[in-house]
Amino acid sequence: MDTNPYFEMFIEESKEHLQACNEHLLELEKNPENIAIVNEVFRSAHTLKGMSATMGYEDIANLTHKMENILDEIRNGRLHVTVELLDVVFIAVDQLEEMVMDIASGGKGNLDVTDTVQKLHKIETGEEIPVAATTVESTVESNISQENWLSYDDYEMTVIEQSVEQDFSTYEISVKLREDCLLKAARVYMVFELLEKMGDVIKSSPSVEKLEGEDFDEIFYVALVTNEPSEDVQKKLMKVSEVTEVLVNSVTLEQHKKRNNIEGAKVEETPFSEKTEVIEGSQEVVAVKTTEKSPTSKSNQVQSSKTIRVNIERLDVLMNLFEELVIDRGRLQSISEELHNSELDETVERMSRITGDLQNIILNMRMVPVETVFNRFPKMVRQLARDLNKKINLEVIGAETELDRTVIDEIGDPLVHLIRNSLDHGVESPEIRLAKGKPEEGTVVLRAYHSGNHVFIEIEDDGAGINREKVLKKAIAKGIISNEVAQTLSDKQVAELILSSGFSTADVISDVSGRGVGLDVVKTTIESLGGFIDISSTEGKGSLFSIQLPLTLSIISVMLVELGEEIYAIPLSSIIETAIIRSSDILNAHNQKVIDFRGKVVPLVFLENVFDVPRESTDDEFHSVVLVRKGDKMAGLVVDSFIGQQEIVLKSLGAYLSSVFAISGATILGNGKVALIVDCNALIS
Repeated sequence: MDTNPYFEMFIEESKEHLQACNEHLLELEKNPENIAIVNEVFRSAHTLKGMSATMGYEDIANLTHKMENILDEIRNGRLHVTVELLDVVFIAVDQLEEMVMDIASGGKGNLDVTDTVQKLHKIETGEEIPVAATTVESTVESNISQENWLSYDDYEMTVIEQSVEQDFSTYEISVKLREDCLLKAARVYMVFELLEKMGDVIKSSPSVEKLEGEDFDEIFYVALVTNEPSEDVQKKLMKVSEVTEVLVNSVTLEQHKKRNNIEGAKVEETPFSEKTEVIEGSQEVVAVKTTEKSPTSKSNQVQSSKTIRVNIERLDVLMNLFEELVIDRGRLQSISEELHNSELDETVERMSRITGDLQNIILNMRMVPVETVFNRFPKMVRQLARDLNKKINLEVIGAETELDRTVIDEIGDPLVHLIRNSLDHGVESPEIRLAKGKPEEGTVVLRAYHSGNHVFIEIEDDGAGINREKVLKKAIAKGIISNEVAQTLSDKQVAELILSSGFSTADVISDVSGRGVGLDVVKTTIESLGGFIDISSTEGKGSLFSIQLPLTLSIISVMLVELGEEIYAIPLSSIIETAIIRSSDILNAHNQKVIDFRGKVVPLVFLENVFDVPRESTDDEFHSVVLVRKGDKMAGLVVDSFIGQQEIVLKSLGAYLSSVFAISGATILGNGKVALIVDCNALIS
């Protein structure tokens, strides 16, 4: 069967099913007894398996089948949901995503998932019960049998064989700590230090990374190659404080080989028992299986939905053509104003209305819910919270808010960085939060909403906030501000100092993030999108990072102004209002010309000086001023005259002119001239 017509649909639906798996697994972790959630994950996995098998991607189908077996065991009550079990399932989902993305980029979706398949198989067959499982057989007791503690790969088996030839012994050691043991990682370090003095440690369970992260209960296992008697090994380890029990088992090479053969046995591939078919008339790949689902389920609704999938490149081409149409519309309006022909005026007016409607339709077609970016964060927060030993609840609000695809593509990385900062250095550890009288579980809120022609995205946490004294001390040390200036800054201005290049208040730079590290890059990215970032923080109570973004980057409304013989465009999104002021109203403060705007001192920026506009010097009695704002900062841009408002197409200046100060792009006007677009954010900064 020719599957090419279904390729794009397979990719898109695979992504949707994997996203559904992630979301439902996160819900399942919070409600481990809710079988309805398990059923939802099972359905998504089952559908993905059927589609993959139909399309010929057997690696995806096989891994999904193994994951499906675990879910079936949970549904039937033979397995219980634990964090450790979900860790393995999450790894499987991550690998499935990786294979799907490889297929989407032209690959075959091949990936070595042997380790994950073996883990899933062991969990399914009961060979390896994840920690904290509630089955009776999994309870660890002090006299537990030492069989099947550890398995070894080929390299480790070679080390054991060579050790035996040199008359060394291999011991498998279980070490049990007190239930109320503090600083478990420190006790593990002391045990390993002793073991390394006695011989070579070739294996541990859990892994060294998990032991260092205290990601285990009271017992851990170690394989040691040594020439010391087992009694001596046991006595030395029992001297480590907080260690309550040490069992040492000497295992022969034959036992190792026997066990490894069992562990490495080929996993039996269970044939697909469900019926899979392709519904050709609807161009959808569907896995069919009788379940509890009602005939009016979501999958059936999708089949009857009157929607089509359009390649984004086609929308880009359509947008480019429309931008040219907007430029020609401006040219026709200019000609119409010069000729004063009534019929031409009517035609141009009608064309303006139609192109305006067309513009709204095209822009709406390009709008994408921020959910496409937000979806990645719940799983990321879960993993980071575990890595940091913190309890964090992520609340997502307004995920349905829509934003232009161009902005969506760029905003993901800055949001990742801000969220990682909130988790790492915003929200405190459970112990510190309890000591401060806070709930031990911290909260991070990710919020999006529309306001006017902008979209606001906010990251708010109830953590420690930004330490004013610490920030000022570091800013002064780096020469960002002086001691005198530091005393005059408000808390908000102090918080914004962390956006300075290379600024950091972190005492220890972790592999997650350091608050302030890279925030200058976040700021640069957001401002390159025509937006800005605002920070509010209360020490001890939390921080709020607010990002303001334009709805679209392609077509914007501007105020055209004259400066000598040149025309400049100032985005309306930055303008508060325009005004005519007298020369006598201009004051001097700290070597800066300012005006009193409704009780607030506003600095003036003479654009003719900024852009070196050639002109004859004149002493005008009146000045035209455009008042602009960036956050709570304002400035007055002094120009020669106002031309009027207009919608223009934003064009990039290209790589060679990308560093031009205070110019964000250019546009072609109706008369064919080029007008430069002023970057108000750069001028105010």
